[in-house]
Amino acid sequence: MSYLLRVLLPDRPGSLGSLAVALGTAGADIISLDVVDRFDGVAVDDIVVHVPHGTFPDTLITAAERLDGVLVDSLRPFGGILDAHRELELVDAVAGAGAGAAQLLADELPAALRVGWALVVDVTGEACQLVARGESAPMWEGGRVAALCGLERAVALEDDDDTPASWVAMDTALAAAPLPADQVLVVGRPGGPSFRPSEIARLGYLTGILRTLLAG
Repeated sequence: MSYLLRVLLPDRPGSLGSLAVALGTAGADIISLDVVDRFDGVAVDDIVVHVPHGTFPDTLITAAERLDGVLVDSLRPFGGILDAHRELELVDAVAGAGAGAAQLLADELPAALRVGWALVVDVTGEACQLVARGESAPMWEGGRVAALCGLERAVALEDDDDTPASWVAMDTALAAAPLPADQVLVVGRPGGPSFRPSEIARLGYLTGILRTLLAG
């Protein structure tokens, strides 16, 4: 069984090594790692670990948080590895997908950005309309979502009065970014964690490249 941990730890030499040892004592084997963010002497890392069948996830949290200054922000099942090449492969695939670009993006982006689901929404009218839904995305056909109207950059979305209830079920963290032709990409991460500024920037870079490619 593999899990994705998001861990906050002191941004100093030796911290990651100590964490690796602590996780190892709990039977975890680190498969891959990505530095998500750094701020105020703290590093935010995503770590994929494999543990033997029957290992309780809580043991990973306990082992990590025994270390001074270490906090597990989230822990969830995860398949595969953390690979930045996925984003490049996705850009290449979407650029050549023609009329199927929106559906391909909704299907494949969650694996590239480590989110649970993705939707592509048209915002040309008074009410937003669904363009494409990924397999794990909530059922939703359309409606007014004020935060998507006139969206000019990637943002984290707040849970307000007109946010669809299906989008925020299971304490889902939301983010959105503009695409060409008055479309908007919406991504959700059920159960969190919240999107960090570096992740919003990453989403903005990716959709910015896609806007340039798809608008040409």
